Amino acid sequence: MAALMTAAACAPADLGPLPPRFSGPALPADTAVSEIISVLAAEGVEVEREPSNSLGRCYERLLGRHAPETVNAALKAAFARARSEYGWQPGPDTGAQALSLTKGNWTVLAALPVQPPQGAQTPVLVSLTCVDGGDASPSPGAPGT
Repeated sequence: MAALMTAAACAPADLGPLPPRFSGPALPADTAVSEIISVLAAEGVEVEREPSNSLGRCYERLLGRHAPETVNAALKAAFARARSEYGWQPGPDTGAQALSLTKGNWTVLAALPVQPPQGAQTPVLVSLTCVDGGDASPSPGAPGT
């Protein structure tokens, strides 16, 4: 009986439900991908959406190539355009060699090439990850284009 009384007295207070892991409504994958492809294209960075093959996770990849002389400036301008035109917010600090954005349940990351190869097109990889799959994933069997 004494142990029960001690446990009850030491139990932490109920602080209520946990806050949501993201703010705002969940953003569908197609919308998030479309917005990012649009801002990249506006800056001359052409990427293609890879099919999402990860079951149970919300993950999208955009792959493309761009001229090495302007790839970093184009990616920075595209991320700035996403903030101004679509309301994306700065994402978590990933260091000087990467860019990040968040909106709703999505985080977008792109690495800036440290030393792009001269004369060859520089690979561009943009990753989109969502916090909570929910309605954000495309329907099973949806094309990845």
